[in-house]
Amino acid sequence: MKFSFVTLFSNLIDGYFKDSILSRAIEKKLFEVEYIDPREFSTNKHKKVDAPCVGGGAGMVMTPQPLYDTLQELKNSSPEVHIIFMTPVAPQFTQNDAVRLATKEHIAFVSGRYEGIDERVIEEFADEVFCIGDYILTGGELPSLVICDAISRNIDGVLGNSESLDIESFESSILEAPSFSKPTEYETKSVPSEYLKGNHANIRELKNALSESKTKFFRPELLMKHKKRISYEK
Repeated sequence: MKFSFVTLFSNLIDGYFKDSILSRAIEKKLFEVEYIDPREFSTNKHKKVDAPCVGGGAGMVMTPQPLYDTLQELKNSSPEVHIIFMTPVAPQFTQNDAVRLATKEHIAFVSGRYEGIDERVIEEFADEVFCIGDYILTGGELPSLVICDAISRNIDGVLGNSESLDIESFESSILEAPSFSKPTEYETKSVPSEYLKGNHANIRELKNALSESKTKFFRPELLMKHKKRISYEK
């Protein structure tokens, strides 16, 4: 698996892969990461990559030529590449997307800056577009990194224990149950006693109840969908 980040600011991303799980995954060659700077493809003598908005409006827009040439070269060298643009004008990324995209051979994330990317580039090269929430950031690097992290965890071998994927929030239709560790008593607060009795059927039942309770409090719309699905399956 290969991830390419098309970005003007690779330093904002690179450090995240220097430690912990993803660093070890790269060392094991489970996936690789590269950075491509559109400035290197700019034909402007000052290596400019932005221009004023046509039709008026504040700010600058990433102009077509550098990105167009960058992505064309990327596709020429890697025909199987799946190109994803980060934009707030897009569907929201989900865990289902992360699982699906983990089967790709090569994914490129295109990070916009300024007031965004010239729409003609998106229309020409985008295989998919995503946002990570209903808010605006200063650039696409953070969304690219968030989505890459979510995808990479679903690549075989990246997590030490792949079974941990099965119990996480959004792997089912409700949120994950609360987690606890030793000591079982801390600052007058205790782990639920059922967790300590060793009856796995009862523990699963309690975890499901706690999951529903947490989902009802934080994400009631998910619980409604969950109950509708259960009702439909019956």
